[in-house]
Parts: sequence; C-alpha cells; structure tokens
Amino acid sequence: MFEFISQTFAAVQGWVFETAVQPLIFHLGLMAYVEDAHNAVATVLIGIIEIAVLCAVLKPLEAWRPVEQWGDRKAVRADVIYTWLHRLGVLPLLIFLLLVVPVSEFDAWLRMNDMVRPNIEDVIPGITRNGFAAFLITVIVIDFVEYVMHRLQHRFNWWWALHSLHHSQRQMSFWTDDRNHLLDDVLTSAGVALAALAIGVPSSQFVMAVIAARMIESLSHVNARIDFGWLGNRLLVGPSYHRRHHAIGAGHEGVYRGVNFATLFPVWDMLFRTADFTPGYQPTGIRDQLTGRDYGLGFWEQQWLGLQRMKNVLMGRPASP
Repeated sequence: MFEFISQTFAAVQGWVFETAVQPLIFHLGLMAYVEDAHNAVATVLIGIIEIAVLCAVLKPLEAWRPVEQWGDRKAVRADVIYTWLHRLGVLPLLIFLLLVVPVSEFDAWLRMNDMVRPNIEDVIPGITRNGFAAFLITVIVIDFVEYVMHRLQHRFNWWWALHSLHHSQRQMSFWTDDRNHLLDDVLTSAGVALAALAIGVPSSQFVMAVIAARMIESLSHVNARIDFGWLGNRLLVGPSYHRRHHAIGAGHEGVYRGVNFATLFPVWDMLFRTADFTPGYQPTGIRDQLTGRDYGLGFWEQQWLGLQRMKNVLMGRPASP
C-alpha cells in the first residue's frame, strides 16, 4: 500500500516537473537549480495534499459539532491565505536548508579545533538505525523547542506584538493554525531548524516531523466541540485544550502570560506548570479587542499593523499603532 502511494506520488511529481517546471527552468537559464526545483515540486504537492486532507476531515467536523456559528466568515478568509502560503511555501524546510551550509561550516571549524558537537546519536547510540524511534525523538525535540519559543513569544513584548496576530482571531477554525506574522514565522522556523540541525536530523526526517506536527496543530484549532477526555488531554493537544490557550484573558494574561503553550504534547505544560484543563469552550481573541483595538482584517493590513506594533514597543510607545 505504502509502496503504491509512494510510486503514484513520484509519478505525479515527475509529470508536473517535466511538463510545467523543467521547461520554465530551461527558458530562464536556471539549470543549475534543476534538483532544487524537482524537490520544490514535491514540497508543493505535499502541501496540496495536506490542505485537501484538512478540508476533507476537519471541515465536516466543524459542520457537525461547531463551537460557534458564524453568519459572516470574512475574518476567516485571510487565514485561508496564510494556510496556502505556509503549506506550499514550507518556510521551516526552506530555513532548514538555508542553515545546513553554515551549520556544516561551524562543525568543520569545531573539528579543526579538536571539538565535536554532540548529537542525538551520542546520547542514544544506534537511534538512527531505528527509523521510527529516530522520527519520534525528532518530533519530541522539535515540540519542546516550539514550547520554549512559544513561551518567549508571549513573554517578550516586541515578540508578542507580532504573535498577537495569531491570537486576534475571534472566529477560530482549523485555518487559524497558520495565521502568523511572516517575521514571527521566520523567527520560530529558524529556531526549530537550528534545533533539528543541532541534533543531526536529516532533511527528509525533518520534513515528515513538520508535516505531522502541522496536521495535529490544525486539528487543535478546529471550531468543533471535541474533547479527548481526562487522559487524552494529557497525552495530546486537542481542540478543547488548545482553545483555552486562545481564550480571551486566559490565553495571554496571568503570571505566565498565557496557558497551554504546548504544540503537540501537554507534558511540557504539566512539567512547567502552565497547563490549564478548565473545561468548556470560551470565546477566543485578545481582551483589548473588546475595547476596539484593531488587528486588521486583510492579509497585508495584518502584516503592516504587526510591524507597527513591534516598532512602537521597541521605541517605548504603546503597542497599538
């Protein structure tokens, strides 16, 4: 079954590349980038498949048991754009590949000075020979790094000025997962990519880990009354657990400036005392939206306002543009 899927995907990738991409590469005189272009086709196809699966699985869930009914879905339109840009552009993979060369040069410098950077193989000998175990370790490491960075996004005011865009969605749906300021995306993707490179994760495994994480993250943002139960909510981040993170007040206030920061595994919240298992489905958004603060409706407006908020914070002014 898996072999058939792999062969079918390879055939579609080859057809798209040969009929649409390769002629363009020849025409532009960019033959030096043929291999990169071929890999990019696979990336785009995977993104299309991801979005198709999300629409096929999560849209029916939202229609079946919605938390909220919306008469006007204009606020969701920008989130759809973010999802297409993020899934087809695959920013984490791009930054990962850009960092491969400088990290390799740093490793070479360390070896020249009789130093060796430790990796996951040093900690758990033979782990790379077990594909599933290596993949699981990669997912766990990436998830922990994302938890730490998520805490920082809420802690530093200049970073929150960008990240608040993600929290400003009052009509949260599975499309909301990728609703981020582009600069915020660059910072978080760079952090995750550096962590993956630091433990010696190959690019193919990194891609699979990112895809798996993104699918679960989309589920956790779904506008549906889905609760994993007492045990499930402590094993995997689900819609009810993550909605608490987006709830007005709870999601960005308090001692830790929020709760339920984990992306995949709530264990990080439980270890660092940021878990909140309060039941129910609270309204989402940021408290200052209730008093009229505008975070923008369209894509470009949201990006511009985010930069303005960050600039104002860095200059010691109120965050509101």
